[in-house]
Amino acid sequence: MRMLPLLAFVFLMPAPQSTAADELCYEMRTYYASEGKLDALHGRFRDHTMKLFEKHGIKNIGYFVPTDNKDNKLVYVIAFPSRKQQPEMWKAFLNDADWKAAYKASVADGRLVSKIESVFLKATDFSPAIQPKTADKPRLFELRTYTTREGRLDALKARFRDHTVELFTKHNLTNIAYWTPEDEDKGRDNKLVYMLAHDSEDARAAGFSAFGKDPRWKKARTESVADGPILVKKGVKSELLKPTDYSPFK
Repeated sequence: MRMLPLLAFVFLMPAPQSTAADELCYEMRTYYASEGKLDALHGRFRDHTMKLFEKHGIKNIGYFVPTDNKDNKLVYVIAFPSRKQQPEMWKAFLNDADWKAAYKASVADGRLVSKIESVFLKATDFSPAIQPKTADKPRLFELRTYTTREGRLDALKARFRDHTVELFTKHNLTNIAYWTPEDEDKGRDNKLVYMLAHDSEDARAAGFSAFGKDPRWKKARTESVADGPILVKKGVKSELLKPTDYSPFK
């Protein structure tokens, strides 16, 4: 029997199935509007900033405000092709003549923003594809941040990957995105940041109640902490958000 060359076997073998990883660099920015300036800040984003972001290759993901916005916050997520390209793209945006004109006009009566916070994020391997879309009616979004004990982030991610994400879906808690910070000083080694969507506050309460009672969740949680607690004390932070009228996500 004549043997086929090894190369032939390579081409005859079925191609492995693969899922494209999300390699985008996400940035979550939180703006604290100056007193009485939140509406003007919204106007600048709605009329100018978002269009200029897209012009310079910066992808608009979502724009939100807390449901209880005592601090006059705007929380938004944008994306860059890579962290390496981010500085150049941001510089091009800031140097754009249209941006400079819009910025100058918007601060004629005083600065719109008193403080800015920023964190660069990368998608986990279990994060769903992030595709901004609208719903029949604006949903309630929830930003959750988990802080782990030293060396326990991988255990937390495994619990989400193998159990939590699927169980959230089962109980009508919509998975939007799962990230980890890119920089050490922002929690690269001990934080998981993720976003869920709910139809309403009542739907959120019902979903989490059913999730917490699910036998599979109870078993997964018990097994995951067999080697000790995963999270630090008070290691879960949650903030309820509503989308702005100009947010790609609704």
